Amino acid sequence: MGGRGDYLGAVMAEKSDPNSKTIAENRRARFDYAIESDLEAGIILTGSEVKSLRIGQSNIAESYASVEGGELWLINSYIAPYMQAGVFGHEPRRRRKLLVSKRELSRLWNAVGREGMTIVPIVMYFNARGRVKLKIGIAKGKKLADKRQTEAKRDWDRQKARIMKQNH
Repeated sequence: MGGRGDYLGAVMAEKSDPNSKTIAENRRARFDYAIESDLEAGIILTGSEVKSLRIGQSNIAESYASVEGGELWLINSYIAPYMQAGVFGHEPRRRRKLLVSKRELSRLWNAVGREGMTIVPIVMYFNARGRVKLKIGIAKGKKLADKRQTEAKRDWDRQKARIMKQNH
């Protein structure tokens, strides 16, 4: 019925997860790539990096993941220096090791071995336990025509919604 109970349920669900929050999102990933599957990976960080992420200073838009030497690495991600760390700070664009199971790692390695597949970070967030996680996707790069098709579909969906709104 949409009464007060629904509102309280939504508020309670929000409060049960106080640590969970999005840090950085790669909005272009779904536009530039056709994402076939995704998975959650842990990330090894220093203390100053976590402090910087808590205040929301990061960017994963130009970054990518790569399997090198039997390990998964996040390359070219940016985490702003934490000023209070002083001399114990971190390198903003350093390579960061991602944590996945051996089975997932072999699956990623096989996918990248195929033609045109790449591993793109989709979103970085704090999970319910307050740990930094990275959602990565196995994706294939879209051609220009595919991008135009995606854009045309989005425009048509907007126009359809507008027409439906006018009719009601």
